[in-house]
Amino acid sequence: MRKATKTVAAWLGVVAGIAGLEHGWFEFLQGNTHIPSLAFPSWGLPCVPEEIWHSCEPAMSIIPNFLITGILAMLLSLALIVWAGWFVQRKHGGWVQMAISVLLLLFGGGFFTPIIAFVGGIAGTQINRSLSGQPARLTRFTARLWPWSLVIFVGWTLGQFPVGHFFNDFLQGIMYISLLVILSSLSLSVYTAYAYDASVGRD
Repeated sequence: MRKATKTVAAWLGVVAGIAGLEHGWFEFLQGNTHIPSLAFPSWGLPCVPEEIWHSCEPAMSIIPNFLITGILAMLLSLALIVWAGWFVQRKHGGWVQMAISVLLLLFGGGFFTPIIAFVGGIAGTQINRSLSGQPARLTRFTARLWPWSLVIFVGWTLGQFPVGHFFNDFLQGIMYISLLVILSSLSLSVYTAYAYDASVGRD
C-alpha cells in the first residue's frame, strides 16, 4: 500500500467534506424556499457576494429547493468524510470518492469543494498499485517536500475562514494569490505523496 498516497487521498476527502457541510448548513438555514437559478450563493442574506471574500460560497443544485439541497449536501459531505477517512484504500475506493464528489457538485456542495474531493479520489485509485523501478532524481528530491505541501493546503484552505472573519478586505485583495496557493499546494500534495512512496515509503 502507498501510505503517503492514502494519507493525501483521505485528507483531501475530509477537507472537502468539511467544506461541503458548511455549504449544506447555510443552504438548510434558508428553509423550504425556492432556489431561483441553477447556480446560487449558498449563504443567504445578509451575506452580499460582492462584499465578502468567499462570495457567499457559490454552489449549484439540480433540485430547486434550499432545504432539500442543504440536507443532501450535508448527507453527502458526511458520507465523503467517512469514506475518505476509513474506506478510500479499499478496492475501487478512489472511484467511489470521485462519484461522491460529482454528486456533491450537483446537490449544493459548492464548486471548488468537489474538485478537491475528486483529486483525492484520483489519488485514491493509486493507493494499492505497486511501484517498480528506481525513482528518478527529481522524484527523490520532491519526496523531501512531503508532507509539507499537504500541511500548507489543509492549513490555508481551512485557515482562510478565521483570517477572512477578521481581515475580510485583506483576503479579498489577495484572492488570486490565495487561489494560486491552494491550487499549487493541492497538486503538489498529490505529487509529493507519490514521490515519497516511490522513494522511501513503498511498504
